[in-house]
Amino acid sequence: MSTLTQCQWLRSGREIFPAMLDAIEASRSSVRLESYIYAGGPVGQKFREALVRAQQRGVRVRVLLDALGSMGLPYHFWDELISAGGEVRWFNPAALMRFSFRDHRKLLVCDDQVAFIGGFNIAREYHGDGVHSGWRDLGIKLVGPLAAQLAASFEEMFKRANFQHKRFIRLRRFPVDRAASWPPEQVLFSEPGRGRNPIKLALRGDLARAQNVQIMVGYFLPTWRLRRHLMRVAEHGGRVQLILPGISDVPLSRLAAQSLYGRLLRHGVEIHEYQPQILHAKLIIVDDVVYVGSSNLDQRSLRINYELMVRLEDRDTVAEARRIFADDLGNCRRIELSDLNKSHPFWLRLKQRLAYFLLVKVDPNLARRLWRSLPE
Repeated sequence: MSTLTQCQWLRSGREIFPAMLDAIEASRSSVRLESYIYAGGPVGQKFREALVRAQQRGVRVRVLLDALGSMGLPYHFWDELISAGGEVRWFNPAALMRFSFRDHRKLLVCDDQVAFIGGFNIAREYHGDGVHSGWRDLGIKLVGPLAAQLAASFEEMFKRANFQHKRFIRLRRFPVDRAASWPPEQVLFSEPGRGRNPIKLALRGDLARAQNVQIMVGYFLPTWRLRRHLMRVAEHGGRVQLILPGISDVPLSRLAAQSLYGRLLRHGVEIHEYQPQILHAKLIIVDDVVYVGSSNLDQRSLRINYELMVRLEDRDTVAEARRIFADDLGNCRRIELSDLNKSHPFWLRLKQRLAYFLLVKVDPNLARRLWRSLPE
């Protein structure tokens, strides 16, 4: 089965940043850039210069940054772009009652035809090969119909940047019936609230029939239903391989994830920890389907943040994703159940359970209360 959209994997910052900059330079009508973190170092300056040049030659340039994730970036950083006619907005400016709800999406769309998504923020930490330097991350270039859908989703986020209204319009509702015929390529959006989450629904549907699952994420705290699906795949003779961080920029998240290791291992799930650099990629392969985008498999991505993923069934794209996963396995240390008994004393297990309680119970419950208090 082939998709209508052409897909190209971008394995590291050394590949994705030049490709994104080339697309901005080649743009003729519009550039839309959305990022959770935008830092003003050398990488950020290169992007700003390319955006200014695009605006000066008549391209409509719009930038959307999360106000919390990019809080270290001064407003005057964008003066030249704004003076040239570009538009810059900050998503959900910091306010106590709205603090928890963040735009975690990473997206570049040029001319409604070319789009880039993945885990990459615009910052120097992501510039490298993920082995010898730079965080390990992953992106994909999409040329075709999905780019127009992503452009439309950007417009919705850009319009609601001040977060005055809590109800956003999903671009496409995901079918609830697990037996539904899903399109071979689809954009999935996640947002706050207690409604049905398309990313979770799609994953649960695919995992219900899975035999071969490979997941690489920087933050791993899936819902209990997703964990149950993963364990059932392994119990019923399938194979489940996880690549999780051996080094994390959020130690609390890694501690919480480690609290799940014992049960997963006992049910036959393989766990591998990535060793050379901080792991930040978001890749999920379920049989002949691949997911890639901004969403981790944790409570914040699946229940609180604004996220986007694409679900693809293209055989070549899935095959290349499996090769990427296999290459990364070579830089991992496999975790065995016996390792936990030796290296996880009682005090460490206590810290892990406390981290789990804070990230799985306290954070989502606080966000839910804040959400209910917001005006419609």
